[in-house]
Amino acid sequence: MMRLKLSACVVAFAVAMLTGCTLDPHYERPAAPVAVAYPKGEAYESTSAAAASTATPSTTTTPPPLGADMAWRSFFRDERLQRLIQIALDNNRDLRVAALNVAEYEAQYRITRAVLAPSISASGSLTRERASGVTTSSSDASVGTTSWEIDFFGRLRSLKRQAMENYLATDASRQSTQISLIATVATDYLTLLSDERLLQITEDTVKADQSTYDVTKRIQELGNSSMLDVQQAQNSLASSKASLASYRRAVAQDRNNLIAVLGAPIPDDLPPAREFDDESMFADIGAGVPSLLLTRRPDIVQAEHALKAANANIGAARAAFFPKIELTASAGTSSSTLSSLFKAGTGAWAFAPSVSVPIFDYGSNKASLDVATIEKQIEVADYESTIQTAFKEVANALTARATYVDQVEADRDYVASSHRYYTLAQARYKAGTDSFLTFLDAQRTLYTAQQQLASDSLSRQANLVTLYKVLGGGWEGS
Repeated sequence: MMRLKLSACVVAFAVAMLTGCTLDPHYERPAAPVAVAYPKGEAYESTSAAAASTATPSTTTTPPPLGADMAWRSFFRDERLQRLIQIALDNNRDLRVAALNVAEYEAQYRITRAVLAPSISASGSLTRERASGVTTSSSDASVGTTSWEIDFFGRLRSLKRQAMENYLATDASRQSTQISLIATVATDYLTLLSDERLLQITEDTVKADQSTYDVTKRIQELGNSSMLDVQQAQNSLASSKASLASYRRAVAQDRNNLIAVLGAPIPDDLPPAREFDDESMFADIGAGVPSLLLTRRPDIVQAEHALKAANANIGAARAAFFPKIELTASAGTSSSTLSSLFKAGTGAWAFAPSVSVPIFDYGSNKASLDVATIEKQIEVADYESTIQTAFKEVANALTARATYVDQVEADRDYVASSHRYYTLAQARYKAGTDSFLTFLDAQRTLYTAQQQLASDSLSRQANLVTLYKVLGGGWEGS
């Protein structure tokens, strides 16, 4: 009967070790608490004719649609921007820290995995001592394992799975950091180009205001204009000079911001820059993709791995209610003289299995299981919240993409109309048909229209970068 029980135990041990069963709850991905498709309506569909050519690349290659696997080089088509992004990926300190965190968790996983196998070590010693005029010596050598926990109930395998999921979550966090870095470089670069455009517009405006002031003052000196016209021209010139100083400062600060995110100086041998509102800078990312593709976004992947780790932790907490079996064993040889250490009759061995069974722990194991269960519920809520946030970000970016097309087209019409107004007002003022105030208003209107076009064009391009980021960036990696 005893032999039958022993055989059953051996079989049970073999089955448990081979099947790798644990006490983890069955994992099912929580249902995404969002709609199966992004919102539709007028705010998501451009009414402008330019929408058909939005972000269309200059090549004949069909761009990958929204949600397809796309490396960042496939999306960012500007060679100058590509070079800057690569510099940031090579030098940025935040990304370096994220990569080191991944390496740390990978090492931690290997430590946890190693606990499943017995640790075998060899040892040897030689002792010589003299007491009461007698010299004695002893020597021994042995090989064995110490305190190896036999994982009958899957506690160690659950901890190994938890460590693996934590490692994968950290790697997803690194991917998220990389995507954010790429988006930041692109946005900072676009901001620099936009402020350089505004600086050029302001420099042209200062020249025009200076010319207007000089002409008005000369006319006033000839008696054909009032001091009021001169003062208004001087006010306009002073205002534009103040704006000029502001944009010079902005351009310098933009360069500093870009250098900081690159983690290195801006090289002098960069490819030629494109206009910041060039529609071929980015690939077309299409439309009409199910929202469930968001589950591939790195922060959502990270949240799900954290949830799986919490699920595995429940299995480890459950296994703590069951007996813990440890095995210590060694075999070797022992002798009073080193020369006869490995001769017959000097063998020695030890076999010391131990079993510990939780009987009364003041509810510690139960509390640990409750904590693990609650932590899983928290991770479920975090996972669902992450999906909801992602859905909102994508929906907002989609509506911005459509409406910015219409807005920029309207701005271009506004600039064209303002330029015609300025040209006509200037001619009529020189002919004496209209007052200087009308001409000055036309000049200010043109400057404002140009500023608005540059600002909205930047917002439009930056939104495409945001859309790339909130859709999870390039899943193919760099």
